[in-house]
Amino acid sequence: MEIRRLLALALLGTAVYASGPGSALRSGQKRTSLGRARGPGALTGHDANGAPLRRSKRGWMWNQFFLLEEYTGTDMQYVGKLHSDGDRGDGSVRYVLTGEGAGSLFKIDEKSGDIHATKRLDREEKAYYILHAKAVNRQTNIALEGESEFIIKIHDINDNEPRFTKNPYYARVPEMSEIGASVIQVTATDADDATYGNSAKVVYSILEGQPYFSVDAETGLIKTALPGMDREVKEQYQVVIQAKDMAGQMGGLSGTTTVSITLSDVNDNPPRFTKALYEFRVRESLELGGTVGVLRAMDADIGENAEMEYRVIGSDGPGMFEIVTNKSNQEGVIRLRKPLDFERKRQYSLRVQVENSLVSSRFLAAGPFTDEASVKVIVEDVDEPPVFDRGNYVLEVKEDARRNTVIGSVSAADPDDKRSPVRYSIDRRTDMDRIFDVHAGNGSLFTLKELDREENAWHNITVIATEYNTPDLVSRVPVYIRILDVNDNAPTFAANYETIVCENAKANQCVSVKRSDFRSLSLWFLWSADNTAWILTRRNSYHSLQKSVYHVPVVISDGDFPRQSSTCTLTVRVCTCDRDGNMKLCNAEALTARAGLSTGALVAILLCVIILLMIVVLFAALRRQRKKEPLIISKEDVRDNVVSYNDEGGGEEDTQAFDIGTLRNPEAVDEGKQRRDIIPTESYYNPNPARRPVLVPPRHDNNGDVRDFINQRLQDNDSDPTAPPYDSLATYAYEGSGSVAESLSSLESATTEGDHDYNYLSEWGPRFKKLADMYGGDDSDRES
Repeated sequence: MEIRRLLALALLGTAVYASGPGSALRSGQKRTSLGRARGPGALTGHDANGAPLRRSKRGWMWNQFFLLEEYTGTDMQYVGKLHSDGDRGDGSVRYVLTGEGAGSLFKIDEKSGDIHATKRLDREEKAYYILHAKAVNRQTNIALEGESEFIIKIHDINDNEPRFTKNPYYARVPEMSEIGASVIQVTATDADDATYGNSAKVVYSILEGQPYFSVDAETGLIKTALPGMDREVKEQYQVVIQAKDMAGQMGGLSGTTTVSITLSDVNDNPPRFTKALYEFRVRESLELGGTVGVLRAMDADIGENAEMEYRVIGSDGPGMFEIVTNKSNQEGVIRLRKPLDFERKRQYSLRVQVENSLVSSRFLAAGPFTDEASVKVIVEDVDEPPVFDRGNYVLEVKEDARRNTVIGSVSAADPDDKRSPVRYSIDRRTDMDRIFDVHAGNGSLFTLKELDREENAWHNITVIATEYNTPDLVSRVPVYIRILDVNDNAPTFAANYETIVCENAKANQCVSVKRSDFRSLSLWFLWSADNTAWILTRRNSYHSLQKSVYHVPVVISDGDFPRQSSTCTLTVRVCTCDRDGNMKLCNAEALTARAGLSTGALVAILLCVIILLMIVVLFAALRRQRKKEPLIISKEDVRDNVVSYNDEGGGEEDTQAFDIGTLRNPEAVDEGKQRRDIIPTESYYNPNPARRPVLVPPRHDNNGDVRDFINQRLQDNDSDPTAPPYDSLATYAYEGSGSVAESLSSLESATTEGDHDYNYLSEWGPRFKKLADMYGGDDSDRES
């Protein structure tokens, strides 16, 4: 079954017919196809081959369709109608629309096939839509025909004004440009369809900026319209350009932009001084290189076109001043090159010139790009220090000059008009020894001490000149004093010399020594310019001489007045030599003399021997001190000593070494006993020493007497003035008064042997048998 299509063109209100089923136009291209013939046809002619042609009945054919954009009506915009040949009008056919915007932008009536646009469309957003349509059976949903494609193209209207790519534009053009000089090109675009009508055709025009500039209507190129536009007169221009569509016709839309045009500078103006005459005042004390004044020339140009150079082209003081350009502000700075002197010249006149550094040849015809001016420099007087008539002084004086001898004078004067008097003095930092002095009034230099050229041949001092009225104004001058030599020193030898003469020496043989005379040894001498005496032998042989060593006195004197002289000794040794004059052997006297030691060597050897002896003595003394042992050998530093004797005399009666009774019984302490292990002091020689009380321990305590004994000894040691000033260990053998064996000491025995019975000793064993025989015998045995 074929579908017959009927589309109403909303824009044209007409229908487009085509033959053939499923025919369509894509992308605005019209394509026609033949459909199936409907009913009988008639021959309408023949083709080129003579075959008869049959005319067939055409069906509806659709192409691209136009829909007006920006529809403002209240109802939906009608697009067209879709109809199928199989539609009998009984509602069995349902029309379906698919594709871009189907269902949202475009809707179709399923029964009638009418298509409407539901929204306002904008061609600038989307220019066309591709849709597909088909007719299906409502009951079975089977397509009655194949799917067909059609295009809905949005028809453009002039709804967009031209828009410039920039707003504003900025441009520069040199001043003084010729007419027609290009400035800048502006561009405007229109969003409307350029292929349909004049909606997008733009033309340019200038609204503001005439008569200085013009614009090309088609290209938008802005150009200069007047010659000689001067930046110094007006630098900025605002130009308004309009772009209008519809080819500029009435009713077209337009847009504008602003173009800011700046005239760039060219060097078309020369520099100019602000004055024809400049006057500056400067003090005469201005330092070299100091600023005298500043000149300022004006140039209407800017940038590098306003850069200037200043120079002095004339002056009545050549070389006195110079002018340099300050690049930061283009000012001319006048500087001083030579010292000013108010008393010599009080005014200077200069001629200065200024010109541009960069000059354009295009504007040279307008005139020279230079300017000139006059400068007057007035010198002002200042109070100056005194000025010496010389830059330095060189004086001479003989070294034998007496004190207060005048050696010369210096002179200084006040350069000012008032001519103040000057006072002279010496800078003592240059004459620390105070050898010279100067007269304060007339500047005469004289000596204060005796001079010695050999000690210092030159003296460099500084003389100070000061004004009496203004002591702050000071000038200095160096004075060089040369000390002239006088003949006050005799010539001297460097040392005593010696030489060797061979026994077989020939006559006129040379021997070189300093300034000597050897006539006593038959020697000649010759003088040279460097004060060297060349000694010549006078004999052909020296075998007959009796001595081998000779000491020849040599006298040297100068040739000045008064004559000065000195003496030196020359030692001559006669030796055996070979043919070449090399020494082979000297006699015993010569060898002995040569082998002898000098005085310095002997002194050095003697000093070494003395040092060695001192070391040996010191070492021996240290050894003796080390061998001296202390009284106490024990490791424990105890101060109560036990003195042992090797003799058998004394026995029990010898109790002077130590009072053992003290250890036995504290009541027997004798404070008058002297210690034998220390040197007694005066307190020990007291004939009636005060006896310190002795604490008697109670008898009822077995250990109390020992405790009291130790405490008593501790108290005695603490109060003893002869005790050493350090802690010491004291050992005592006291065993207490309550001992069962009682005391074993023999010190408490009676003075007579008969008072004791020693027979009990034999009961103690064989070790005491000998002792029992000695003391335990009968009285008859003792008497016998």
